[in-house]
Amino acid sequence: MMSWQGIEEFVAVVETGSFTQAALRLQLSIAHVSRQIRSLEQRLNVALLYRTTRKVSLTQSGELFYQHCKGLIEGVHQAELAVRAFEQEPQGQLRITAPTYYGEQRLAPLVNDFLLRYPHVSVEYLFTNQQLDLIAEGIDLAIRLGSLQPHASLFAKQLATRQLKVCASSTYLTCHGEPQTLSALAEHNCLLGTLGFWRFRVQGKMHSLNVSGTLRCSSGVALLDAAKKGLGIVQLPDYYTDAGLASGELVELLKDYQIDNEGVWAIYPQQHQVSVNVRLLLQHLSEQLGVTAGVS
Repeated sequence: MMSWQGIEEFVAVVETGSFTQAALRLQLSIAHVSRQIRSLEQRLNVALLYRTTRKVSLTQSGELFYQHCKGLIEGVHQAELAVRAFEQEPQGQLRITAPTYYGEQRLAPLVNDFLLRYPHVSVEYLFTNQQLDLIAEGIDLAIRLGSLQPHASLFAKQLATRQLKVCASSTYLTCHGEPQTLSALAEHNCLLGTLGFWRFRVQGKMHSLNVSGTLRCSSGVALLDAAKKGLGIVQLPDYYTDAGLASGELVELLKDYQIDNEGVWAIYPQQHQVSVNVRLLLQHLSEQLGVTAGVS
């Protein structure tokens, strides 16, 4: 900071030809301008200006110093203009991560629409069911589903909700009957994901129920296909099941035991000010997914 002090005042005096006009340009007092230049000369141990009652002119050293300094001032001015332009018109790359299926089915179409609106923005998708380290991986935005663990370096904004649904095909239910209670699931073929239990709400509280069946798979798409083909009952988020329920391929079960809606969250690194790219993308996603709360 010390090496920059006085330079802006010096350049202003040279270009306006007086301390008074320089002070007006910079919206500072004449005394402050004079003091800063005097301090600059003392630091450099040279006289930069000839001062008379009628005019201010450059010394030989002052001329040399001015030629270098005016480029610095212009560079700062151009940098400020570039930042303002960037904030007005989104540009540059965004790195986005999300769970694979949600990213492919729900997120990507919305982000692709965002790219049509802002053609100077580019996006790199990182779709994975692993939770990547946003800071270490240089990721601008992550989509996380369900409950969150607080993180001091990250902000979270809810974009939407999801609902876990228990479903089966009418073919399966015709053969095996429809379970009316949670205990009845012990008599059915329950198609499992990575966890060995399903979650339900019992008397207002969360309840985990161990279930079993002939298929266990880390892919929601594979579980959905198995359920549609009559292999068993499945519990999956609504973005897997809604189309099948609407078409009649699936029948929803045990509605009285559904857990409360869970959050769909946008996670992004904690900064003093959110970049315009992230801010506008969050606004776009909120509008499309249905939650319009403000961005931190």
